[in-house]
Amino acid sequence: MRKARLLLVVGLLVFPAQAEEKEQERLKECGDVLKEILDIPDNVPQDLLDKAECVVVIPSVKKLAFGIGASYGRGAMTCRSGQNFTGPWSAPAMYRLEGANIGFQLGGQATDFLLLVMNPKGANSLFKSKVKLGADAAAAAGPKGRDAAAATDVLMQAEILSYSRSRGLFAGISLEGSTLRQDNSANKSVYGKEVSAREIVLEGKRRVPGAAQLLISTLNKASPKNRSEPSSLPARKPRADAEEKRNQHRPPLENPARREACLGVSNASEHT
Repeated sequence: MRKARLLLVVGLLVFPAQAEEKEQERLKECGDVLKEILDIPDNVPQDLLDKAECVVVIPSVKKLAFGIGASYGRGAMTCRSGQNFTGPWSAPAMYRLEGANIGFQLGGQATDFLLLVMNPKGANSLFKSKVKLGADAAAAAGPKGRDAAAATDVLMQAEILSYSRSRGLFAGISLEGSTLRQDNSANKSVYGKEVSAREIVLEGKRRVPGAAQLLISTLNKASPKNRSEPSSLPARKPRADAEEKRNQHRPPLENPARREACLGVSNASEHT
């Protein structure tokens, strides 16, 4: 009986710790992918990045072994903080990308995806449990480098612009028909409790985890200021913005669930 209880305690510690470690690695990979993409010559036009409200990074998406063209990937989204999207980049919320049509474009290669969310309407659509690109939110392949000047009509209509990188090649790609979902289990692993993407990103209820420092610092350096047209932004809420700035300067997050579990095992050992 005592052995069974011990195994249960160990399991309660090990499995959440493994899940947390996996998501921490994913956040680090998101930061690496974003930095590498932004270092590519002729990458995302600076003007577009400066007007983006949110950025989604989905690294290493692979074509699944089952289903024709099916694919699946996990990553993270961060938005400019505050109700008016003008603050520093927020703590990331975890997301899943899935869809049948992506697989046809991937071939057999692992592919990184970068999505720019270009207005508050597109951002708010991603705070739902899931959003179908092209149906719930207008989506288009993003232009790169000098192509941006010739893509005015696309940019005016699209709420989400998408890019891919595979074998070192970077280009705009259409993800219409694909679905982005909040990854609730991953968010719980990262932040230690159930929390929605809106609470993480828009309401600033979580600090930036240590594993996401590269992702957030890269964006704060590459695009520190939102240069969208003022008329496209929601009304300013100074109190919310002030809270966001305070959260950005707090130390990196430690998973509270893991800390409490460790304390529980320590106390159990003392009474044995």
